[in-house]
Amino acid sequence: MLNKEFWSGKSVFLTGHTGFKGSWLTLWLSSIGAKVTGYALEPDDMKSLYFDKNFKDFLINDHEKDIRDYNKLKAAIKKADPEIIIHMAAQPLVIDSFEDPIKTYETNVMGTVNLLEAVKSLSNCRVVLVVTSDKAYENLERKEPYIETDNLNGHDPYSNSKSCAELVVSSFRNSFFNLNSFSNHGVSLATARAGNVIGAGDWAKDRLVPDLVRSLLNNKSFILRNGSAIRPWQHVLESLSGYLILCEAMWSNGNNYSEAWNFGPTTVEPENVEWVIKNFIKIWGKQIEIIDYKESSKKHEATLLSLDVSKSLSRLKWHPKWNINKTLQATVDGYKKSEASGIYIDTILSQISEYSDS
Repeated sequence: MLNKEFWSGKSVFLTGHTGFKGSWLTLWLSSIGAKVTGYALEPDDMKSLYFDKNFKDFLINDHEKDIRDYNKLKAAIKKADPEIIIHMAAQPLVIDSFEDPIKTYETNVMGTVNLLEAVKSLSNCRVVLVVTSDKAYENLERKEPYIETDNLNGHDPYSNSKSCAELVVSSFRNSFFNLNSFSNHGVSLATARAGNVIGAGDWAKDRLVPDLVRSLLNNKSFILRNGSAIRPWQHVLESLSGYLILCEAMWSNGNNYSEAWNFGPTTVEPENVEWVIKNFIKIWGKQIEIIDYKESSKKHEATLLSLDVSKSLSRLKWHPKWNINKTLQATVDGYKKSEASGIYIDTILSQISEYSDS
């Protein structure tokens, strides 16, 4: 269970705070008293939560800079002098990674290198959590969920860049933040691999729920791709709660938690894309045409992916709170209420409070 008192007054450096997950985490951390410094590029979509009125009030400092620029990143981190770093800045889309693999690797791999190199110059930092992805695993399309010790070899540039980021973390941990000399450096370094997260305020292109919401809001047909694909669906708050609980454990006993961690649903039979779409539309309460896209694509997309989260359940005492039905309901409610009012912050803070109290 999350310890709100732990976070009160903690200095947190959060990369990727302008993104979907990062903006939710910014609000959550700030609401429980953390002093958050954000570092990320300004988002392209003007509907991003980052542009909501008063969002920047939740930040101590806001750096609109590129994670690929080492000198600027190092200067910002040294100025913030954080106790905890959560690294979420990334090129997050599979389709975009096919279009621009160089930028994807520069951001997801060298961005991680830049961050960890900058950490070496800090004196007060005790926790560094690098968020990667469930796509980092070598996906063999097997039914058995992947555990943290399974092979890492993502197929597409995005997934592979996350595999590489995991290897970068492992190398820095062995070389500069070795567990055998933990008492000397005092830095706990871990990675988190989460499943497919959904929630209000996500407007990324070519992503299932945002595309579906745009169709519903504009009364347009929705193109269904790869409807049989199975993913580890979870509300964004599930993965974020895992990150925060892991950071607390790393702070108190870092040499025992400096490793990789999975965060995902515990359901035995995860739902496929078509099921999620149909139930999302049903909850929304509006009918739109669904077009089954049959044309084959040269771009690889996995059909089956699930995570084994037993380690997080047993060692961190973390557990998912919202099942898929509650997740869909909360996501629909979040979008509809926020679109009606024109403000997402209030709705998101309300859902954070509801989740925390559940």
